[in-house]
Amino acid sequence: MTPSPQPNDGCDYHEEIGPREAGRTLLEHLAAGHDHSTDAEWRERIAEGRVQVNDRAADPDLVLQRGMKIRWRRPPWVEPAADLDWSVVHEDREVLAVRKPAGLPTLPGANFLQNTLLHQVRLRFPAAAPVHRLGRWTSGLVLCALTPRAAEDLSRQLSDHATCKRYRALATGRPARDEWTITTPIGPVPHPLLGTLHAASPEGRRAVSHVRVLERRDGDFLCDVVIETGRPHQIRIHLAAAGHPLRGDPLYGPGGVPAPDATALPGDPGYLLHAAELRLRHPGTGGSLHLLCAPPAELERTDPWQPQPSSPAGLSS
Repeated sequence: MTPSPQPNDGCDYHEEIGPREAGRTLLEHLAAGHDHSTDAEWRERIAEGRVQVNDRAADPDLVLQRGMKIRWRRPPWVEPAADLDWSVVHEDREVLAVRKPAGLPTLPGANFLQNTLLHQVRLRFPAAAPVHRLGRWTSGLVLCALTPRAAEDLSRQLSDHATCKRYRALATGRPARDEWTITTPIGPVPHPLLGTLHAASPEGRRAVSHVRVLERRDGDFLCDVVIETGRPHQIRIHLAAAGHPLRGDPLYGPGGVPAPDATALPGDPGYLLHAAELRLRHPGTGGSLHLLCAPPAELERTDPWQPQPSSPAGLSS
């Protein structure tokens, strides 16, 4: 369900100045880092004492030094609408897995605060801490820890690539094979609006995706993708680099990079991608934990009984 627009509760922000921020004035720092408000609005808040540095009211022209602590409250604002219809896939004393709908950000940012998976899940599970995230328009499984011990263990499994993650996607074109592996490196490349963003790059980090075609449609194909690594936007980049961008992806085109004059951003909608399966070791029992999340209708196979090619390592049939 998408709620009618209502102001949220506002938010208290706490920042500590690091070496990159030191040397700027307080007004410059706030205006550059929080562009939801104008310079004039920031100057007014500072003048009213609503921004504090080291627990004291400050002047907008104060030159910030490393280690200074800034505290301010952002008044309530109307967030962008998002689908809040999440659900529980698995729950025990240490681990929580939930289904995230497409369009709901995992974490706060970009004017989202309460219309996020984190906020909505914590209304029911206050201790929940996501150990990974999905892009805003990617649906499916998000894994959360319910205890500090579980958070440490699950984070280690993910960083050590000790889990198996399978995604479902709709891609364009007619691949010559029914299954193959993509190893295009992924790293930051120039972007006209963001400065840099992740894309296919010879200087990038190692990235491995195993693709299996499930169904060929008119100019498109449905596929499962198992990823060995977890680079940002990996599946979108890898399939585009292989000449098969996701159907409707506004950002990544053939070659796995944005167009030179691209105005699209990573959070823009259009593509269909779903986190469908996750295999890992339970941090408490040590046993195997197998999680499944059914894809949306657009990513369902129209003929689930048709023959399938052999599965890449880690894929369930």
